[in-house]
Amino acid sequence: MENLRGAIAPNSRLRVSEKVKTFVLDTNVLLHDPQSIFKFEENNLAIPVEVLEELDSIKGEQSTERGRNARRVHRLLQELLPDSRSMLEGVKLPNGGTLSIIINPYLIDANRSSPAMVRLRGILPDLTKKDNRIIASALFVQEQFPPPTILVTKDVNVQLKARAVGLESEDYLNDKVPETDEEASYREIPLNVYELQRFCSEGEFDIGADAKSLYANEYVLLRSDEGKTMPARFYGNGMVRRLKLPDFVKAPGGIPVRARNLEQQFLMDALLDDSIHMLTCFGKAGTGKTLLSIACALHQTHDDHSRYDGLSISRPIIALGKDIGFLPGTLEEKMKPWLQPYYDALEVLIPSKPPKDPQFAAKKVSKKKHKNRDDQFHAQMNAPQPSHSSYNGGHGNAVVAKPYEGLLKSGLVEIEALAFIRGRSIARRFFILDEAQQLTPHEVKTVITRISEGSKIVLIGDPAQIDNPYVDARSNGLVYCHNRMKGQAVAAHVKLMKGERSKLAELAADLL
Repeated sequence: MENLRGAIAPNSRLRVSEKVKTFVLDTNVLLHDPQSIFKFEENNLAIPVEVLEELDSIKGEQSTERGRNARRVHRLLQELLPDSRSMLEGVKLPNGGTLSIIINPYLIDANRSSPAMVRLRGILPDLTKKDNRIIASALFVQEQFPPPTILVTKDVNVQLKARAVGLESEDYLNDKVPETDEEASYREIPLNVYELQRFCSEGEFDIGADAKSLYANEYVLLRSDEGKTMPARFYGNGMVRRLKLPDFVKAPGGIPVRARNLEQQFLMDALLDDSIHMLTCFGKAGTGKTLLSIACALHQTHDDHSRYDGLSISRPIIALGKDIGFLPGTLEEKMKPWLQPYYDALEVLIPSKPPKDPQFAAKKVSKKKHKNRDDQFHAQMNAPQPSHSSYNGGHGNAVVAKPYEGLLKSGLVEIEALAFIRGRSIARRFFILDEAQQLTPHEVKTVITRISEGSKIVLIGDPAQIDNPYVDARSNGLVYCHNRMKGQAVAAHVKLMKGERSKLAELAADLL
């Protein structure tokens, strides 16, 4: 093999074979999954030196997942490539493949060129951009080695530019779930009327051959020929059992909450079952994911005999639309806009005292009372107004607290941003992770590994609403977690389809 003048040494370990491919990795792939180096089987792996430069500029981000992953990649490469000779010649990986660092000599010496580089400079002339230089290095590898060369990147625009210059490019697919048709929220199992009656009387039934296609804790609907139905859950060994649902769930001092549709019955059953320690829930806006999860959690944490010591709610901090910049104030004041949806949910579940019956407010008053009221109004208007910090509508200087604030002050309910979870051990808590579709698989793994014995975690979100540029509908942490944990005895999954917030919200979620 010829000397490539600094790119690959003469005794390169890259194998030349029709069955072997050479994958050139973009920076975002390594940031997305530092272990991706070991996931390309017996193929050649090439990392352009420009990628090392980009990683160097990111490693200083102390509080972000990108910064941690950049440092993790640096440590891996230091172990795999301990000296300059190994970097240039390449090293064998444990999976049978090879790893090398690529330096494109055409970018060093402007007088040297090749047909591929001429084409690149004609299409992408600005080689000061890191993306264009990485594409140039991948083209150099494609020219020098017979095996197919593929640029792997999670940046769609880089994929398109690579294809424009004649270079094959694809997304990193290792942690993406298989591409399947849209899943229904549940499956139906046909029974005859006598079998359905037996299920209703005994509470369980062996569905026989139909069980082969089901996974543990999957929710189904039993339907007879006459159209009678009954919800059930598959427990394994061919057995489906009746749901264990109370008439309602209730937060301490709150209002009773009931499931409004079949899918919410499935969700409530999973939320209240102590044998299920992890639950994933998909659902569009307004289907009741957050509200029902909080209601069932508080229902199980309000007395001394409860399984959980309290409720923890968290979510990733990813903005919708343009960023509004830094928020002023204390940490609590900064976090309030992000966590406001959960205060709204608590307000619904534990509302303030309702007003008096309107019939008493409609009583007739005498003209004298009208006159007295007018005099009082004018006196109040002419009197000096108290400050906003103490004035509460004529009730003295006492501040009227929200009914749920006692739960927050006592620690029974804990609401915080996901950024502060690293290093924690969450014991005997009902943990709700909202907007989980915004997280990478690695971030979801980090959260779940914080859950100690006696705790339960519920991951909820809508895979169709993703603002994180580094994940999509098939690679986000929520979908990945469901796909990997499906069928485990301690895990369950529910998909909500019917919106219950309002008719307008349902129409907007479906049509807009």
